[in-house]
Amino acid sequence: MTQRRVEDYALIGDLHTGAMVSVTGSVDWLCLPRFDSAACFAAMLDDEDAGRWRIAPRGAGRCTRRRYRGDTLILETEWETAHGEVRVTDFMPVRDSAADLVRIVEGLSGSVPMEMDLALRFDYGHVVPWVTATPEGIHAVAGPDAVLLTSDIGVRGEDLRTRSEFTVAAGERVALVLTWYPSHEPQPTPADAWEALQETELFWSRWSDRSTAYGPYRDAIQRSLITLKGLTYLPTGGVVAAPTTSLPEQPGGPRNWDYRFCWLRDATLALQSLIAAGYTEEARAWRDWLLRSVAGDPAQLQIMYGLDGRRRMPEESLDWLAGFDGATPVRVGNAAADQLQLDVWGELLDGLALTRSTIGAGDDAWAVQCALLEHLETIWDQPDNGLWEMRGPRRHFTHSKLMCWVAVDRMIQGAQQFGLPGPLRSWERLRARIRRDILDNGFDPELNSFVQSYGSKQLDASLLLVPRVGFLPPDDPRVIGTIEAIQRDLTEGGFVLRYRPDDSDDGLPGTEGVFLACSFWLVDALVGAGRRDDAEELFTRLLALRNDVGLLSEEWDVHGSRQLGNMPQAYSHFALIRSAFHLLSGVASTTEDRIELPTQKE
Repeated sequence: MTQRRVEDYALIGDLHTGAMVSVTGSVDWLCLPRFDSAACFAAMLDDEDAGRWRIAPRGAGRCTRRRYRGDTLILETEWETAHGEVRVTDFMPVRDSAADLVRIVEGLSGSVPMEMDLALRFDYGHVVPWVTATPEGIHAVAGPDAVLLTSDIGVRGEDLRTRSEFTVAAGERVALVLTWYPSHEPQPTPADAWEALQETELFWSRWSDRSTAYGPYRDAIQRSLITLKGLTYLPTGGVVAAPTTSLPEQPGGPRNWDYRFCWLRDATLALQSLIAAGYTEEARAWRDWLLRSVAGDPAQLQIMYGLDGRRRMPEESLDWLAGFDGATPVRVGNAAADQLQLDVWGELLDGLALTRSTIGAGDDAWAVQCALLEHLETIWDQPDNGLWEMRGPRRHFTHSKLMCWVAVDRMIQGAQQFGLPGPLRSWERLRARIRRDILDNGFDPELNSFVQSYGSKQLDASLLLVPRVGFLPPDDPRVIGTIEAIQRDLTEGGFVLRYRPDDSDDGLPGTEGVFLACSFWLVDALVGAGRRDDAEELFTRLLALRNDVGLLSEEWDVHGSRQLGNMPQAYSHFALIRSAFHLLSGVASTTEDRIELPTQKE
């Protein structure tokens, strides 16, 4: 198997699904609509027999440049060969009637021999479709799925694959369009490649023009915003955490998870990022997704949901896939959906409080919020699985208690600021009780730091959020002590680990890389502590970890100098946007300024 890196891949998408395109010219991952549905191409998790679509120069060729076209999700890859230069343009048009993946090959100089290799494999590489030749290309069917390939070149079947060799000279263009549709429906008209290219570029350019991002970090902010938009499921407004599953957090290890779902934990970060950059329409869609998904019995609140709000996502292993560079098991579904994670109450109520102060919280939001808090009051003092979804024993995680405090605090603020009904005195007593519990049990005077869980000596990156949520001022000695402890004992190469797996009994063997979102949290904490130069230096180093097209995965391997985990990771890009705005505004991250991020262009 060819050695690959997570950062070799770039995202394209149509707001219904997404594809991952390798620097080798191969589309190695494509989920059928929705993002969390079965994969048509799954070569990222095995070898080429799991399904892929490669278009590249024949023989020796070198990829000289890869980039997105302006502020769009249109990917351009340029190759240099002994015969000349060629560009491959990949994109997915935004339309409701079907899903198209368009690939355009354009000769830049000379006359370049090219080859095309298409292996359609449905159900994560498990099912080979029945393929029929058509005048325009092929028609493939497997159960509920059907695919059309239309092209300007002749194709042939060979070894259960579709192949072609062709040549492009300078100034020539060849288009290939892959169109998916439900097999029981009439065949759709495939997208016209040339019209679709113009329309797709116009769509993304107009969307990007709405941004209020400015200043020296404008390009990094905007690329992150475009990535987040690309991870949005248009029919519901849900934002998928990542479009992939089982890309390893440890090379060759077992920490491989399915991230193709929506986490409530993303709520506040998503809303802050979108609102700060002027994308109120997307923020409203995300708010509405939140309210629909959590509707019902508060005791049945989950940490995560499907893109359409569904609750069941049973976890299973796909034993026929070898995994990314041999990392197994390959998982689909996520058993963490059944865990008790108390912090999500705080994330959700904080997010809805933010929308009430900016774009409106929705007609039924307050009643839902009151019901959620009423239930939280009965369970906040229980042990849970924590922010990091520990699969070991439940504990009293300090961050979980912190976010319970946030939940009550935001409800008190809502009642006071907007005159909304509720047992205010009772909430105030509950907030004070939780605060005292955290200060008595979550802070270790000997370490001069907050700790991961009550009674432990372990650190946790989530403790950097203590000032951000307004629990303590950013210059409080206990906050400063926590920052210093984390920098001293929970970093590698200056970047922040979530925690040290060897010390935390998280239920899994092995290690992992530094967590990128946590390193951005340190940027925020340093700004609040008045250490702006240190914050800017760390932020600049974090930006340098992005791949050649500006994407971040979940983690970074300091020793191997490579990205780890599912890719691209929404949580990392949310955190990047927030830190960039904080550096631009020059303010600390406290409860007073958390919604008043800069929203005007330079």
